[in-house]
Amino acid sequence: MPTLAWTIPNPAAPNTQAYVMASRFEVRSRKDVPRFFLKALSAWRQVRSAPGALGASLIAEPLKRTFFTLSAWEGRDALYAFARTEPHRGIMTGLRSTMRDSTFTFWEVPVEELPLAWESARQHLAEQARLDAGKGAASR
Repeated sequence: MPTLAWTIPNPAAPNTQAYVMASRFEVRSRKDVPRFFLKALSAWRQVRSAPGALGASLIAEPLKRTFFTLSAWEGRDALYAFARTEPHRGIMTGLRSTMRDSTFTFWEVPVEELPLAWESARQHLAEQARLDAGKGAASR
């Protein structure tokens, strides 16, 4: 399971909160894995110089067709500015057709808790997936 270790693009101001995002992506087929991974590396390079990025990590599980991201930001606006900026913006739209499933979750932590633990991120993602499944069942 390839993991890109937690990297710190910008130092966090002491005694502040970090806005955290964790995501889980599953591609439709194994043939989509290399393309997704290459695009993920491009986004990884972008996050390493993104204004407001406090830290990020990525886990790839290619045999399961699954990828996880975990990042911390100075605030929601910094995260959304990153998402709207190229190459990330183009990556999101370009990979939509290859996606089988995705889950996103957000929370805040004191910056003193950085770097974040993957165990905690996976728990947040599992809870969000349960909530999303419940919403889908309620709308049927």
